Amino acid sequence: MNPTPILEVADIHVYYGNIHALKGVSLTINKGEIVTLIGANGAGKTTTLNAISGLVPTREGQVRLRGEALSGVASHLIVGRGIVQVPEGRRMFARLTVEENLRMGGYTLTRAADVQAGIDRAFEMFPRLKERRTQVAGTLSGGEQQMLAIGRALMAGPEVLLLDEPSMGLAPVLVDFVFDTISRLHAEGTTILLVEQNARMALQIADRGYVIETGMIVLSDLAANLRENDTVRKAYLGIV
Repeated sequence: MNPTPILEVADIHVYYGNIHALKGVSLTINKGEIVTLIGANGAGKTTTLNAISGLVPTREGQVRLRGEALSGVASHLIVGRGIVQVPEGRRMFARLTVEENLRMGGYTLTRAADVQAGIDRAFEMFPRLKERRTQVAGTLSGGEQQMLAIGRALMAGPEVLLLDEPSMGLAPVLVDFVFDTISRLHAEGTTILLVEQNARMALQIADRGYVIETGMIVLSDLAANLRENDTVRKAYLGIV
């Protein structure tokens, strides 16, 4: 028996004016999986995440969480239902402190104890943030900002975590740290949809993967099979 997907993206179409950005994208994620979406710049990866999060409208198709349609649901309410996105470029509240940024991530929580528990978890996962708790976020390094972006997203206790290019612009040692963090979240049971230009590392930690080209899914398989696929190896892994 096939597992019931926690997240379903069914034939969604997204337009930016007259530009047809997503042309019938469909994908599924089962509870506890890491699924990666790989593709070239401009292929539609971020647009797919933004459509799931309600940040851009879909003209056709449907996004469902636990079978419940999300069309027309405001993005802040989608967070409350369990989908949280870590955006490309971190998107800090640059003039707020580390702790204030974390508290902003917990805006859906109604109990002060839950907010504090989320902050404690972020500081346990990222000790560097605890050291910087009163520092203004705009003055953090790129790696520290990525830690804060992930910690802020986890404040809401997401059922599905959307990660958009988490290793972008980071030094190799920090890239390893970010992927170790993703693996840790996976081990703890977090369901993850990962968009990542470092396809080699993404396919190493993912359960399954999708390849998107010019707004269309052109290939999907187990991550292990995609790593051995000749087209993927040539186009995204740099292996001839």
